[in-house]
Amino acid sequence: MFALNDEAGKEFLDQRLIWARRCRIPAFVDLARPITKHRESIGATLEYHPSNRLLESTNTTIRALTRKAFGSKSRRALIAVAKLNLGGYRQPLPGRQTAQQPTETAGEPGKCG
Repeated sequence: MFALNDEAGKEFLDQRLIWARRCRIPAFVDLARPITKHRESIGATLEYHPSNRLLESTNTTIRALTRKAFGSKSRRALIAVAKLNLGGYRQPLPGRQTAQQPTETAGEPGKCG
């Protein structure tokens, strides 16, 4: 069903639900009820293909930060590190140039900038 495009997948699901409701096997009849109840959500999943990969990535990053912060006396420190790491804001560090600022030695052969 998920290998088909959204309309074909929805049509396939509807055909299977019709079959399950009409068959005399109690397990299939019972299975058709919750699927029919959540038919709209299943159709949206077929149409939009949502993914939880961003959420899982964020969760893994926070777990790694928690392991690094083990032994820290404050939860605030862990929260601050997580916000800095995942919040998208990059504080310019003192004495360091950002990638957007040209370096004094840029373009000179033999020097790293």
